Amino acid sequence: MNQTVLITGGTGVVGKALSEALLKKGYAVIILTRNITGKKSFDKLNYAAWDVKKQTIDLDAVQKADIIIHLAGAGVVEKKWTEAYKKEIEESRTQSSSLLVDSLKNNVNKVKTVISSSAIGFYGDDKNKTSPFTENDLADKSFLGHTCKLWEESITPVTDLGKRLVILRTGIVLSNTGGAFAEFKKPMRFGVATILGNGRQMVSWIHIDDLCSMFITAIENTTFNGVYNAVAPNPVSNKKLMLCLAKQMKRHFYIPIHVPSIILKLMLGQRSIEVLKSATVSCKKILNAGFKFQYKSIDPAVENLITATSRH
Repeated sequence: MNQTVLITGGTGVVGKALSEALLKKGYAVIILTRNITGKKSFDKLNYAAWDVKKQTIDLDAVQKADIIIHLAGAGVVEKKWTEAYKKEIEESRTQSSSLLVDSLKNNVNKVKTVISSSAIGFYGDDKNKTSPFTENDLADKSFLGHTCKLWEESITPVTDLGKRLVILRTGIVLSNTGGAFAEFKKPMRFGVATILGNGRQMVSWIHIDDLCSMFITAIENTTFNGVYNAVAPNPVSNKKLMLCLAKQMKRHFYIPIHVPSIILKLMLGQRSIEVLKSATVSCKKILNAGFKFQYKSIDPAVENLITATSRH
């Protein structure tokens, strides 16, 4: 195989899992990172420096790459949405895309494919919709909708350079190593299943293994082109997700507790919009493109992750 994948955001939850999956398949991986100190390269895994704010990048790494996977971006739920942090969320995505586009435009390279992450935050709330969101729906006017639109637009110029571009609008990623799922599990240790708001809001989710598989399929199946929703076929309500998790972790020894919307708004500020938003998102396009999900339904997905935790 001998193909080299250059990854931005390679030290995050998705980036780490994806790097492992790529290495297992025989790809060489180069992770772009701001801080290269103490990062040990071994065998087919290497690290290279970049600095988005200074718009600098290791051109040698770019020239070694056959594929670029662009995951970089400041975390959306980790910090309070001050005006300064909202600016950072947006610019960390758009400026990193610009740096990649410029480095490909101005330097000889052999990159054939660019795969960029986006998010289902692109879509709004589904309360006024009778059908799931599809890739053809317009971006929501909200902060996250606008950010995702700018994110996608900022990487699109690679198509003018003759590169195949695939954009994956990722749902809520279920992973043991971080993100929303790790947060959901915390109260469960005390036997509390925290249902957010009325619990009826729909969650469009994806198991980390399926997401990694989707990125690899997008590399290997060159008919993949454009935007795809990276979500499992069966979205669930927040209540169903939390009760499914509770049953797996505690069997019958748990208490379901609703956290009222007003409390969430006080605790999270503007971020509560995303927690309480209902987003039913369709994966028909990627299914029709031939992608096979390992975890189509929430029960086996959660069971797999909880079983993996208990083994460690």
